[in-house]
Amino acid sequence: MAPSSVTVTARFHESITRNALRSYLAEFISTFFYVIVVVGSGMSSRKLMPDASVNPTSLLVAAIANAFALSSVLYIAWDISGGHVNPAVTFAMAVGGHISVPTALFYWAAQLIASVMACLVLRVIVVGMHVPTYTIAEEMTGFGASVLEARDPRRGALSATGTLVVGLIAGANVLASGPFSGGSMNPACAFGSAAIAGTFRNQAVYWVGPLIGAAIAGLLYDNVVFPLQPSHSISEIGV
Repeated sequence: MAPSSVTVTARFHESITRNALRSYLAEFISTFFYVIVVVGSGMSSRKLMPDASVNPTSLLVAAIANAFALSSVLYIAWDISGGHVNPAVTFAMAVGGHISVPTALFYWAAQLIASVMACLVLRVIVVGMHVPTYTIAEEMTGFGASVLEARDPRRGALSATGTLVVGLIAGANVLASGPFSGGSMNPACAFGSAAIAGTFRNQAVYWVGPLIGAAIAGLLYDNVVFPLQPSHSISEIGV
């Protein structure tokens, strides 16, 4: 068997270990609850404020929901799956070599299925309201949002304060980008609501922007901001 075939097979087997399956489950659960809160907050705003699309209060509600939802699910999933909760973050981790391509695909599957399931639950339990979709005037936050969610896996566990900071910055991004693109910053969230609503208009924008931005941000983060330092331990001398 060719070495490349052996490598691909080995990476696939690594993607179906017990720990890997726990990671996929963590991604599913965390993404599910994140989407429930984020999309649900939009539905609540429309229920309480019929003119939510032009009422700045609804933007504040969405920002607060994003901030606390992301902080909570990151804190829950960080030590299990890395707390991606976002296909763009998973893509950046794969491009940077932190996870294998098969693992990234399983992460994506867990995130997208969780988002669709969350929006379906909202559609079923909230009678008389449709699941809101993201509408876009100009996508302008793919790179910025990806930078905010980039993280260094070599720096150990993330503190509760750290997850809160990430969530608050994400909420600030929603305040800045909401009127222009809906402030999704997460392809899974945009995909789930679009799938249940049955319209994928401008859906590519919510994928292309964040994925490219995440890849660039991740590479800059690993090679410029926090580059890997060569190890000079005694055990590696002469190896």
